[in-house]
Amino acid sequence: MTTDQAAPALDAAQIVSGLRATLRMGRTKPAKWRLSQLHALVKLVEENEEDIYSALDSDLHKPKHESFMMELSHVTTACKYAIKNLQNWMAPKKKGVTHTTWPASAATVSEPLGVTLIISTWNFPFLLAIDPLIGAISAGCTACLKTSEVSPATSGLLARLIPKYLDAEGIQVVEGGVSVVTELLQQKWDKIFYTGNSKVGRIIMGAAAKHLTPVTLELGGKCPLYIDDTVDLQVASRRIMVGKYGNNLGQACISPDYILVEEHLAPKLIKEFRTTLVEFYGEDPSTSKDLSRIVNKNHFQRLSSLLDHPGTAEKIVHGGERDEKALYIAPTLIDDPPLDSPIMAEEIFGPLLPIITVKDVNAAVYFISDRPKPLAIYVFTNNKDSVKKFTEETSSGGLLTNDCLLQFLVPELPFGGVGESGTGSYHGKASFDTFSHHKAILNRGMGMDISTRYPPFTSKKQSMMRAFLEARFMDFVLILLGLKR
Repeated sequence: MTTDQAAPALDAAQIVSGLRATLRMGRTKPAKWRLSQLHALVKLVEENEEDIYSALDSDLHKPKHESFMMELSHVTTACKYAIKNLQNWMAPKKKGVTHTTWPASAATVSEPLGVTLIISTWNFPFLLAIDPLIGAISAGCTACLKTSEVSPATSGLLARLIPKYLDAEGIQVVEGGVSVVTELLQQKWDKIFYTGNSKVGRIIMGAAAKHLTPVTLELGGKCPLYIDDTVDLQVASRRIMVGKYGNNLGQACISPDYILVEEHLAPKLIKEFRTTLVEFYGEDPSTSKDLSRIVNKNHFQRLSSLLDHPGTAEKIVHGGERDEKALYIAPTLIDDPPLDSPIMAEEIFGPLLPIITVKDVNAAVYFISDRPKPLAIYVFTNNKDSVKKFTEETSSGGLLTNDCLLQFLVPELPFGGVGESGTGSYHGKASFDTFSHHKAILNRGMGMDISTRYPPFTSKKQSMMRAFLEARFMDFVLILLGLKR
């Protein structure tokens, strides 16, 4: 979060009370309301596509094709998936009962958690604002969406469009910086959903704890990528380079943060990476129309300090060029920087890619397992035993083999972190579940009122109850008839 320049007046308490009043009226609970809002979101995207592209270009110099693939297309796909499956998600789910509760029936019923706060981030400022909102709407919640002040063009567009297309009494948009978030966090919410870094995530969790508010934290981390010599290096290089640099210039929480490769393969891999980068972005990537820019001067200077650190600067084997005025940093490869250097300690979140040599796959697994759990692990191999090893011996939010980032685009897969990389998940049914409470319902009949459950507890009653609870029904009958003790 950054400091406010000119924070608008905000009455957070009034926002919460207004959203809670709408919720109490039962307005958001019917499927009809939820579906109408989801259809309206699709319409919002379709009718304002060029304005959204323009805002993303203004904030991040984001190429149109990238904006479509990673932001607009995902939003409409997620909406349509929720529309298709909503009735099934909302339906009560029958559950089995035990003989001790018979005659009875059991089910879980989904109900909205209530008044929710969604705090979005700047790197995918349209997608990461709307995507969790789809979950809140699907679950029947009211929502306050706090957009990111670091991406002001997209934030302003959302603040203008959402009240135009959605129910303003059930969904509100708030703009502003730190002071606005601080005031919002002082309120009692029924759910907080935050996307950002772990430092702020701790602040969010601390504020939520005061009200015992459940949180979903979508954080980041250093996502590792392992590659061996069983794969086609040319294909792997193309997928890795577009996964790293073709999505917001590496400013993505699931971008590969560093490469792990055996020493004998490293020179060939670096050579292939260089070839691919020239093929994608030309000899001078600063002239390419297919690369985003660093979001602001602060992030530019942070990344520059990582590059300029002693022990790292001399390890640059490709790229490294910078233009602060244009907020441009070239796609940069760094060969075996010191493991104790800042670039290997911090989440990079930019176009810098360290390549670390390891002895073998076992060393790679140990390297990853010895560090905080990442949001994603990427494994490029055709060796099934290696895939099994990473699956069973590492922990991460998700694991993808032989490609990058695509796990984010699969609605059936929950997306989220573990440990330092986050808590909770969303996408598809997981989004609905994240904003829902699944209430347990047990309906019992008035028959089978066995006297053994009531005082006074004689030895006979205790023997009968024990036999009944342990499902020894013949013993139960024999004790009841006095034929067994």
